[in-house]
Amino acid sequence: MNQFKTAVLLTSLTLIMVAMGSAIGGRGGMFFAFFMACAMNLFSYWFSDKIVLRMYGAQEITEMENPAFFGIVRRLAMQAGIPMPKVYVIPSESPNAFATGRNPQHAAVAATEGIMRILTPEELEGVMAHELSHVVNRDILISTIAATIAGAISMLGNMMQWAAIFGNRSDDEEGGGMMGGLAMAIIAPIAAMLIQLAVSRSREFMADEGGAKLCGHPLSLANALRKLDAGSRMLPMQDARPATAHMFIVNPLTAGGLMQLFSTHPPMEERIARLEAMSR
Repeated sequence: MNQFKTAVLLTSLTLIMVAMGSAIGGRGGMFFAFFMACAMNLFSYWFSDKIVLRMYGAQEITEMENPAFFGIVRRLAMQAGIPMPKVYVIPSESPNAFATGRNPQHAAVAATEGIMRILTPEELEGVMAHELSHVVNRDILISTIAATIAGAISMLGNMMQWAAIFGNRSDDEEGGGMMGGLAMAIIAPIAAMLIQLAVSRSREFMADEGGAKLCGHPLSLANALRKLDAGSRMLPMQDARPATAHMFIVNPLTAGGLMQLFSTHPPMEERIARLEAMSR
């Protein structure tokens, strides 16, 4: 179901982009914006692992430095049938973790010092299984595709705003077209962002399910999520950025109420409820 939902959301993004390209008056602007977005996101896809690891001061560790953590990752990677990823520790007391890398052959997992202090070995295994599920499902690629299309829509929206403002407004009909173009230029990028966030939330559900199956203990992952949610609220990550929030197992930029619409993660209560249902 989550795979199907992801396909529907990506199709919706594509249709929005095509509609905006047609509204501008041709495919040239659409292709220009699309290729510009592709170039930016291709760079991000190839170098995002190095960028984000450096951004959070992550330090690569060896088995001798942390045999317990390293051993958990190695055992899960063998069970998942993927190469051993690089293992990093982030010097932060805020409990969190993420995976990065463009494919299973170039993957890395990182966990904060804080997460290792509050989780049991079984709970930490559940968290790492979640992260390796992201690697197995190639969620970095899926997220990059969604970001590419959403970025192209945003560029098209900017083009439409300038065209509507400085275009010919000689009569009422053209004035109405200008207002319609402005409305589309504002609404379409917002819709694209919401769809992109929905893709991220769908992939989180998949990683929860895949991680629970990989470690074999859904309740361990559910307990870990409960602890991480509370811990990240008590000790928020000071240097967290919106551009990388979707990578973490729990959102380091937690917000409630209406802002939940703009969250990169599903509601924690629903994630825990699904895992508890799996254990039954």
